[in-house]
Amino acid sequence: MPEPVVPIPLHALTLEDLEESLTALEQPAYRAKQIMEWAYEREKRVESWEAMKNLPAVLRSALAEKHPIRIPGVVTVSGSEDTTRKFLLRLHDGELIETVLIPASPALYGEESDRRTLCVSSQVGCAYGCKFCASGLDGWKRHLSTDEIVAQVLLAEKISGERINNLVFMGMGEPMANYKNWLKAVSILNAPWGVGLGARKMTVSTSGLVPQIRELADQSLQIRLAISLHGASDSVRSEIMPVNQKYPVAELMEACAYYSERKKQMITFEYILIEGVNDAPTEAKLLAERARGLRAKINLIPYNTVEGLPWKRPSEPVQEEFLSILRNRGIAATIRREKGHDIDAACGQLRRRIATSLKED
Repeated sequence: MPEPVVPIPLHALTLEDLEESLTALEQPAYRAKQIMEWAYEREKRVESWEAMKNLPAVLRSALAEKHPIRIPGVVTVSGSEDTTRKFLLRLHDGELIETVLIPASPALYGEESDRRTLCVSSQVGCAYGCKFCASGLDGWKRHLSTDEIVAQVLLAEKISGERINNLVFMGMGEPMANYKNWLKAVSILNAPWGVGLGARKMTVSTSGLVPQIRELADQSLQIRLAISLHGASDSVRSEIMPVNQKYPVAELMEACAYYSERKKQMITFEYILIEGVNDAPTEAKLLAERARGLRAKINLIPYNTVEGLPWKRPSEPVQEEFLSILRNRGIAATIRREKGHDIDAACGQLRRRIATSLKED
């Protein structure tokens, strides 16, 4: 017996994929552009095939079976005093993920900035076990599919009524571990027939998966790279990031150099400051050396407290001293004060709290 055909959701298809699917149904390829307009044009973005009125009813029915439209359900929208908003979304199988909409910081971008950044998740949970992170506390469940990544952007724009003009893949999970699905989502978000967001307006953050960094360097998309470094020495980084034992700092720096050379871009080091762990002046000096070798910039992030974890953020004088050491060595560095602290904005916190309450109910 022939293998049953597995449906592929509409938002997981490229224009070329859809053209091929329509050809198999003996339909003209031009219908693919019609469908993508319904799916992605801001004035349309329908959530059912029935809404695509310029398609024949028989075709709509066939496509609904072959390419279902799966839009996550919205469980909660949490508003923050700093206007950050966190969306807790329920996927088709009941799993929960988080997406965070972050407004522009006047201190960084000016009072008139219209920068609206969406922090996108790529997995349900995380398998990399960074000791300070809430995402992996309940373990790893699965990768997000391509359409589940794309849908976060569509939903955030629908709920907020705003155009998202900056994406950071820094939400739940390790994007590079879900490389195939994530990269296809990026191509859809970037495409003129899709969301149409420039690749340079997207940043992917990785804990340091060296092979995928090198592979992404060879892609034509000019997406920006951020490294979740959090420790400049192997001893410190290995203490809080198990991935460092597989890809130590020197190997990671070589991959970053390759990426920087291929893309002609500045890399960002994300560095969460944790009291008594990675906030010593000696670590700051070594971090400056790492950054100078790559002409990288550094975002310092005071630790955002997570219930159930022992870590604390350093005092502001310690934060400022760390920053001064970097700047005095000619490094472009800023302290990024966490937004959304009052709405459990650290990755995984809200999902974990809601999931726990649902189990108790």
